[in-house]
Amino acid sequence: MQDLIINFTPTGMVPTRADNPAVPTSVTEIVEEVHAAHELGITVAHLHARKDDGAPTLDVRIYEAILSDLRRLCPDLVLCVSLSGRKTQDIEERAAPLVLAPDMASLTLSSLNFPQQASINSPEAIARLAEKMLNAGVHPELEVFDLGMINYGKHLIHKGLLRPPHYWNLLFGNVAGMQPDPATIGLALRELPPESHCALAGIGAFQLTANAIAVAIGIGVRVGLEDNLFFDRARKSPATNLGLLRRVHALAGIHDRRIMSPGAFGALGFYNRLRSRQPIPQHAPAR
Repeated sequence: MQDLIINFTPTGMVPTRADNPAVPTSVTEIVEEVHAAHELGITVAHLHARKDDGAPTLDVRIYEAILSDLRRLCPDLVLCVSLSGRKTQDIEERAAPLVLAPDMASLTLSSLNFPQQASINSPEAIARLAEKMLNAGVHPELEVFDLGMINYGKHLIHKGLLRPPHYWNLLFGNVAGMQPDPATIGLALRELPPESHCALAGIGAFQLTANAIAVAIGIGVRVGLEDNLFFDRARKSPATNLGLLRRVHALAGIHDRRIMSPGAFGALGFYNRLRSRQPIPQHAPAR
């Protein structure tokens, strides 16, 4: 059985301190959370940047501050930046963090509705972002909320815009997407193309369900406050990132799953193709 890929998602675009006071939003808070998670044991850090007021941003200076500190503190960690379409559809703005040579960047494979807003990802935007990642040596983190997105990913593979190995986040529990029942999970896994690695994610109350199934059947997990703010289904006990991560480690222990190291994951082909882990250029501080 493959070692357990843990994709750590500490912040996201939506959660606020009002929702849960443990949500990290500043550069320092995000770096500290990821550093602590790295010491506990994770494989990938999926990163979102926030402005001083907590609003999500694609500001390269803020991403640079986060990546610079993490490359110093966690030099082996696989770093993934979000290129989300929730706040803007401008392709150049979304692609801007690629100049920082992250190892991976998110690529959502279709438009979709969340409970309060839409994430717009046109075919043109998806193809152009995939091409920009390919040219920058950045590996796509393929975000999948329904089965059609897997099919669209295979379409991009056929066009040569996605090259193996492939990494997929399969996200379950969104009201307009796949639900975490065994039949749907099995079908999604069956549809993945060869040379694929993946992690299962559950939104809100479904995070534990998705994580538990993934650990039991030999798949990776995605875990963190981006997807889930509570420990319990009744939503009475606010979670912390490290608390959620420790729960995954406990599940891994029960099922005798070792955590995949960042270096082992990178060696599969998920470090940035065009750099040798060198420090990125420095701009004005953004903290």
